[in-house]
Amino acid sequence: MFINFYSKRKLKLLITSLILTFSFFEIYTINKRIKAETHLIAASKKDLLLYQQMGASYVCSASKVEADINKSIFSAGSTFANVIFQRHGGVIKQFGDQKLNLEQLYNQGTFQIIGSVLKICPEKIPNQIKNEYEKRINEISKDIKKKNLNN
Repeated sequence: MFINFYSKRKLKLLITSLILTFSFFEIYTINKRIKAETHLIAASKKDLLLYQQMGASYVCSASKVEADINKSIFSAGSTFANVIFQRHGGVIKQFGDQKLNLEQLYNQGTFQIIGSVLKICPEKIPNQIKNEYEKRINEISKDIKKKNLNN
């Protein structure tokens, strides 16, 4: 089917309006994407629990297939850190507005994931890792008691 345009002026007007429409649409979507990236929401306790449980589930499942539990814990901790860093800008509500780096998030995530793994499938965690975890828990408990005595 052939469309017959009676004048070049109408054709130019149609093309110009289409170009402007697509240009404004593209600018709008780019601005919307930029605004979404700048308004990252801090990770809540609910978010942390979800990421922690996903990591623990991965470690328990991977330990059935993979011989090296340390690799599974590393992968789960790295994923935990990357998700919080990318999705929440490295900010966790419990720590206020402080932005944590990937190493801090990895350490936090690994610690929480090991705690969950010890509840879900404790037989998969070697005694050395269990002992290190319990030692760290005792240190944290002592720090909390000291803070409570000072207040």
